[in-house]
Amino acid sequence: MKVMLATRNNGKIIEMRRLLEPLGLELDNQTDTDIPSPVEDGQTFVENALIKARAVSLASSTPAIADDSGLVVPVLDGRPGIYSSRFAHIDASDAENNSELLTQLANQESRAAYFFCCMVFLRHAQDPTPIIAYGQWWGEILREPQGEGGFGYDPLFYVADESRSAAQLPAQTKNRLSHRGQASQHLIAQLSKSLV
Repeated sequence: MKVMLATRNNGKIIEMRRLLEPLGLELDNQTDTDIPSPVEDGQTFVENALIKARAVSLASSTPAIADDSGLVVPVLDGRPGIYSSRFAHIDASDAENNSELLTQLANQESRAAYFFCCMVFLRHAQDPTPIIAYGQWWGEILREPQGEGGFGYDPLFYVADESRSAAQLPAQTKNRLSHRGQASQHLIAQLSKSLV
C-alpha cells in the first residue's frame, strides 16, 4: 500500500521509514512530491498531526501518516512544546532553537524534560476514525550540546539510562527508546490489526 509521510524534515523521513518498515508500506513524502505544508494552527500535538495528515492525504489522494512531536520542559510551562521547530523564530535552525532553550534555562535548577510524539494514520482525508498513537521519552537538558547524530534537540537531551545524549545514541538504540519509536510501535500494532 502506498502511504504519504506528512513531513519535509529529512531527519524525520529517515527515522520514520526505519520505524515503519515492519508494515511493508510504500512510503512517499512531501519533499518527493512537492506537496505544500499546511499551516499548523492547532493548540496540541494531536491537532497538528491531524492537520498535516489531512492536508497531505487530500493532496495525494492516498492514506497518510503524520507525526507532531516536540520537546516539553515543565519548568518552562511546557515550552517549546508544539513550537519546538520554531522556538527561536519561525525559520529557526536546530542550533538556534538549542541556543534559545539554553538561554531560557540558564537560571533554572530543574532541567527535566520529555519528548512527546503523536502519530496518526488516515485512510483518506475525511477519515472519521483516524488511528492515533503516542510516545513519551523523559530525560534532562544538558548545559551544552553533546554528540553529532540525530536532529533537533537531540544534542541537549541527556538519557540517564544510556549515560549520553540522544545525539550520541546509535540509531537502533534511539529508535527503540524514543518518543517516535514508542508511538510508531503503538501505531504498527493498531495498523497490523486494521490492514489485515
